[in-house]
Amino acid sequence: MNSIRMPAWMNRTFGGMSGAGSKSLAPPILIIMLLAMMVLPLPAFVLDLFFSFNIALSIIVLLTALYTVKPLDFMAFPTVLLVSTMLRLALNVASTRVVLTEGHTGAAAAGKVIEAFGHFLIGGNYTVGIVVFIILTIINFTVVTKGAGRIAEVGARFALDAMPGKQMAIDADLNAGLIGEAEARKRRSEVSMEAEFYGAMDGASKYVRGDAIAGILVTVINIVGGLLVGLIQHDLAFGEALKTYTLLAIGDGLVAQIPSLVISIAAGIVVSRVASEQDIGTQVIGQLFAKPQVLYITAAIIGGMGLIPGMPNLVFLLLAGVLGGSGYLMAKRARGGAGGDGTGAPGAPAADGSPAAAGGAAAPAPEQEEASWQDILPVDTLGLEVGYRLIPLVDKTQGGELLKRIKGIRKKFAQEVGFLAPPVHIRDNLELKPSAYRIALKGVEVGAGEAFNGQFLAINPGMASGTLPGLVTEDPAFGLPAIWIDAGLRDQAQTMGYTVVDAGTVVATHLNHLITTHASELLGRAEVQSLLDHLGKESPKLVEDLVPKMLSLSTLQKVLQNLLAEGVHIRDMRSIIETLAEHTVHTQDPNELTALVRISLGRAIVQQLFPAGGELSVMTLDNRLERLLMQALAASGPDGAGIEPGLADTIAQQAQAAAAQQEALGLTPVLLVPGPLRTLLSRFLRRALPQLKVLSHAEIPENKTIRVTALVGAQ
Repeated sequence: MNSIRMPAWMNRTFGGMSGAGSKSLAPPILIIMLLAMMVLPLPAFVLDLFFSFNIALSIIVLLTALYTVKPLDFMAFPTVLLVSTMLRLALNVASTRVVLTEGHTGAAAAGKVIEAFGHFLIGGNYTVGIVVFIILTIINFTVVTKGAGRIAEVGARFALDAMPGKQMAIDADLNAGLIGEAEARKRRSEVSMEAEFYGAMDGASKYVRGDAIAGILVTVINIVGGLLVGLIQHDLAFGEALKTYTLLAIGDGLVAQIPSLVISIAAGIVVSRVASEQDIGTQVIGQLFAKPQVLYITAAIIGGMGLIPGMPNLVFLLLAGVLGGSGYLMAKRARGGAGGDGTGAPGAPAADGSPAAAGGAAAPAPEQEEASWQDILPVDTLGLEVGYRLIPLVDKTQGGELLKRIKGIRKKFAQEVGFLAPPVHIRDNLELKPSAYRIALKGVEVGAGEAFNGQFLAINPGMASGTLPGLVTEDPAFGLPAIWIDAGLRDQAQTMGYTVVDAGTVVATHLNHLITTHASELLGRAEVQSLLDHLGKESPKLVEDLVPKMLSLSTLQKVLQNLLAEGVHIRDMRSIIETLAEHTVHTQDPNELTALVRISLGRAIVQQLFPAGGELSVMTLDNRLERLLMQALAASGPDGAGIEPGLADTIAQQAQAAAAQQEALGLTPVLLVPGPLRTLLSRFLRRALPQLKVLSHAEIPENKTIRVTALVGAQ
């Protein structure tokens, strides 16, 4: 017999109904059941079953609310509130139908539950029963439900108002490196869900208030309608009809209002509690009975009331004794937990140096924990330590803008340089001067300075006229002469030609300069792999063919670090990967591959150094010096170790003088040399002249015009 194959859409539809998929059927089934209860007549036994389930559901909801640690742990509560309200209303409709149609047969016409609750509340006095029922309904409507609705309304408003601040705090923690991307996404989701939860609770509480009003109306309708039905249709005596239908109406209202009151209390508990790591019971007991002094004073007041003639002396004195004894036991337990007899520090050494005795036996010293791998703390890649006077700069609650600026620095660095710098971990350091800060790279200080919060740094770019009163210093990022001035002199300093920045900008600029300077050290293997993953989304085949088939990840990292060390941006990763894929079959040497990549990036390198375009004003080597260096390079190898020290010193001095001349003319100091000499001279001059850039002839685009402004080695 051939098997019948189901279409794919049927497999997806019906196959998902097992396990978690079957839970998705519960809401529509529940809605259909509620509609059926309102439309179809139900026998008394089914009503008993549903009323019992309604009471059990309310108790479950209340206990869940009591043991919930924070409101978001019970996210489904607004929906549960709505469904339970609709269930009670459906039961009211179903029970009303039974009361009016079968009430003349006796008190058990609508089921045993309604009859039992009616007898329990009325207790033979119908007037008292009606009054008690109305009181319960008023308590539910005007106190519990209205209070919970007001708290939910205010909570929703404050949650929405605080939402931007919480989002900014999460961004600040993320930028400071205190949390990761996954934790940040989780916290943002919790903030959004919290606002949605309180908004939903505000709306759901309106249903509960309407349910309380509907309970009173349904009870009145049942009494009036029952009297009319009993007197007119079934010819009952007025007293018998009043007794029967009042019992049924009060029992019906009570069996619905008690679960409503319980769930209203649960709603109030959920929206009124403050989130902590404890459930509401532990929180209340732990805080209400935490201080023995409170119990002592309360016991004294209650005991004093018990001594007044005419008061219930036995009850008051008994309660005072219980409170006083409880306070004594709490105080004794607190002293025992602290250790000793409360007269001194436990375990303090005696006069002879031996451990202090407690009860004739020496107190054992606390056992030292064994060292573990958790004791090894990772070193922060980037760290910023500040003195205590600079804490307001990095504290969001005090209006500090430095965290926001650091976020902008990382974003700008990623856009310009081509990879995402590690987060900056910020902490205070009391060992620093109050206004000092320290920037560390992999735990080693790479920069430090002072910034005076509330003052401004007036930097002289070389064109400022006049002097200003204040603390004379230097710009920590670039070493320019500067003065710390008061805020009132800011406009005057700007008029005189100074560049005026606040303390936060000083620290941010210094940090940005150091991040850019040490970009090659910030590019680790994880960052290189992230670059490849990012490029692999657009060109997966290009990345797969190169790493690790043709080139190892470490070699690629070295090539990229070489580029960054000379200030070359690596945004154009596609060109870098294509060049490496073309030439890696011939060489695996990182320096040679770097030179080849620089040629392919020549247009971008020149654009970076000469953004205005036009002709390129450069320095070159004298012909005799160039030949001499080529001979030395051939004799010593690519590291240039064979260059005579006197010649090396002369080259450094003349290159420095030529670079200063270029900068005085407002030109970028660039030295143009033959390709074989570029790596040698760049490495040699980089330490003494970090601002000098060395290019090879092969890196200059053909459409560029070169103008030589200085010769190195002409003397």
